Amino acid sequence: MSTTLTFAKALNTALADEMEADPTVVVFGEDVGTLGGVFRITDGLTKRFGEERCFDTPLAESGIMGMAVGMAMNGLRPVVEMQFDAFAYPAFEQVVSHVAKMPNRTRGKVKLPLVIRIPYAGGIGGVEHHCDSSESYYAHTPGLTVVSPATVPDAYTMLREAIRHPDPVVFLEPKKLYWSKEDLELEALRSSANSFGRAVVAREGTDATLITYGPSVSTALNAAAAAAEEGRSLEVIDVRSIVPFDDATVMASVRKTGRAVVIAEAPGFASVASEIVARVQERCFHSLAAPVLRVTGFDIPYPAPKLEHFHLPSVDRILDAVDELQWEDA
Repeated sequence: MSTTLTFAKALNTALADEMEADPTVVVFGEDVGTLGGVFRITDGLTKRFGEERCFDTPLAESGIMGMAVGMAMNGLRPVVEMQFDAFAYPAFEQVVSHVAKMPNRTRGKVKLPLVIRIPYAGGIGGVEHHCDSSESYYAHTPGLTVVSPATVPDAYTMLREAIRHPDPVVFLEPKKLYWSKEDLELEALRSSANSFGRAVVAREGTDATLITYGPSVSTALNAAAAAAEEGRSLEVIDVRSIVPFDDATVMASVRKTGRAVVIAEAPGFASVASEIVARVQERCFHSLAAPVLRVTGFDIPYPAPKLEHFHLPSVDRILDAVDELQWEDA
């Protein structure tokens, strides 16, 4: 039977299902217990599973992360919530020095099966420290798996797979998507495999490829729909997994279309978008009819709420970039 779920409820259901299936899964962070988290992702979990399985912590992100490391080393599967993207920075030393390095440091003898949930990116009119796109920091840190779902089904399946993953996963949740809704067959989804670590073709096209992830996927799809009204066919690739990166799916699309635009909310300099551009141009150089372009946030601290619509990639900015792809030579 079809069920209408929000992105937030899909995450909540995934947490509940994994906690039900595996008694070693524990959930903790700031306000995740009684309140259910500021975005209510953990709503009801304490009541259902008890305070030993879902509990509040002090306002100390480095302490939260350090405790998760100890738990994972001793047989538990912790899922921690960093309340907002920029609030996670005090825990960054723990992530880089211990979470990412422990398996390598111990020659694989000590695994850290933990998930770091981070609500990230803009689109909610938030102020500074509440709308950062911090994916590049984690992607640049060897030893971490970094993923970002963009649809309600992916929110559910990817979070369950992240919890089951044997290594640490940074799970980036686009906060502007929390209230998006989709109809889906939840029971079928519970038994489905999601090909964790693989990109998907979100929309097929023939003229150019839009490569994106997380919060920018819906914007890219809207841009592709607008381009179709003008007779231009744009393919949209939802990367989903930033690390590891699915070169095969992305490159197959670019070789087919011969043109590409990479879209991301984070500032463009030294970014995930930069890496994707480099990979595409290295691997698809002889298939390209034009340089690979980027549409990203500007290289500035996150702006005030009334200015964020200028900062974030938009349909118009994406279509402007597509127009620059040397169509006169086609």
